[in-house]
Amino acid sequence: MLATIQTVGPVYPLYPKALTFTLVMAIVMVAMGLYQRNSPRESWQYARLVASFIFGFAVVTILFYAIPDLFLGRGVFGLTFVLAFLGILLARLLYNQLTGRKGMKRRVLVLGAGTRAAKVNALEREGNGRQGFQVVGYLPLQGGHQFIDKSKIIAKTESILAIARKHHIDEIVVGVRDRRGGGLPVDEVLQCKIHGIPVVDLSTFFERETGHVQLQSLNPSWIIFSDGFARGSMRDITKRLFDICASILLLLLTLPVMLITALLIPLESRGPVFYRQERVGQGGKPFMVLKFRSMCTDAEKNGNPQWAGQNDSRVTRIGAFIRKVRIDELPQILNVLRGEMSFVGPRPERPFFVEQLTQQIPYYSYRHNVKPGITGWAQICYPYGASVEDAMEKLQYDLYYTKNHSLFLDLIILFQTIQVILFGQGAR
Repeated sequence: MLATIQTVGPVYPLYPKALTFTLVMAIVMVAMGLYQRNSPRESWQYARLVASFIFGFAVVTILFYAIPDLFLGRGVFGLTFVLAFLGILLARLLYNQLTGRKGMKRRVLVLGAGTRAAKVNALEREGNGRQGFQVVGYLPLQGGHQFIDKSKIIAKTESILAIARKHHIDEIVVGVRDRRGGGLPVDEVLQCKIHGIPVVDLSTFFERETGHVQLQSLNPSWIIFSDGFARGSMRDITKRLFDICASILLLLLTLPVMLITALLIPLESRGPVFYRQERVGQGGKPFMVLKFRSMCTDAEKNGNPQWAGQNDSRVTRIGAFIRKVRIDELPQILNVLRGEMSFVGPRPERPFFVEQLTQQIPYYSYRHNVKPGITGWAQICYPYGASVEDAMEKLQYDLYYTKNHSLFLDLIILFQTIQVILFGQGAR
C-alpha cells in the first residue's frame, strides 16, 4: 500500500485541474440554460446536457494543452468526462422523477378563497406539476367571495393551527388584500408562526415561485418592509470594479468582431456606423446610449419614436443578424466604462416611452433605482416586447432584479445571456 502511495504521489496537484474542470462545466451548463428557472422540457434538457459536455470538452481540452500545469493524461481526462456526464445525467433523471411526486413538494395552505387566492390556483395549474409546491386547500375567511372550486375548499371547523397540523402543512400563504381588516384571524396566524409554520404574504410567495414581482398583488408597504430594494456602498463599489475589469477584457476580446461589423454596415446601408440615442438612466438622468446602427437612416422619418416590430422592414439584413446575436449592443461597453450603464440591469428606455409608461404602469419609475444594463433579468426571462403590456410584464422582472441584485445574480444573468444569444431568443 505504501509503495502504491509513493508511486502515485501527492494528490494536491490535481486540485487546480479538478477546479478548472468544475468551473468550466458549471459555466457552460448555466450558459446552455440547464439551470434556468423555467427549464425546457425533459428531452431538451438532455439534448442541452449533451451539447454542454461536447462544448465543455473542447474548452477544457484547449485549456489543458495551453497551460502545461493543467495538463492531464488522455486516459484520466476521458474517464473524468464520461463519469461526470453519467453522474449528472443520473442526477437529473432522479431529480425529474422526484420533483414530480407530491411527497417532495411543499404543502401549502392558502388563507382566503377570493381573487388573490385564485392567482395561486392559476399558478399551480400553469406549473403542470413542475412547481415546487402543492396547494393542499384554501381556507375561506369571513366576508370574502369565493373564486375557488368547492373541492379545494377546507371548512374552518377548528383553529388554523389544528388544520395545518392535520394536513401536514409546510407553509401558509395569506391570500387576502387587507391583512388586518379582511377577516384575517391574526392571533391564529401568529400561533402558526410561533409553532414553526412559515407564514408569507402573496407578493413574497409569487416573487419566490416565479422570479418576478407581481404588480397586481403589490402594495407600497411590501416594498417598504420587505427585504431588498436597498443600496450599499460596498455593493456599488464591487459592481463598479467588476464592470470596469469586464469592460476592458470584453473590449479586447470583441475588437475584431466590432471592426468587421463597422466595415459591413456601410456596405448595405449608407450612413453612420454607430447610432446614438437618448435613454433614461439611474435616477431618471438621461444619457446617450451607443449602438451599431441596425436600421436604415430614415427609420423614424415621421419623427415619432416607435418600438421595433416583428420582421421590421426598417431593419437591414446585416442589422437583423447583429441584432439576433446581440452584436449591435457591443458599443455599449463604452457606456459601461463611462459609468452610465452596467453590464447587468434593466434595459434603458427612451424618454418618450418612459414618460408614457410611468403614467400607465404603477411602480415603473422604481426600475431607475439601479443602473441600466446591457443585459438583464427581464431579457433572459421574457421575450422582446413592443407594447405597454410587454413593458408591464418586463417590469415585474426588473423589479425582482432591483430588489435582489447582487454580484452572484449578475454572474448568473451574464452566463444565461449566452444561452439567449445561442438560441436567438427575444431579438427583433
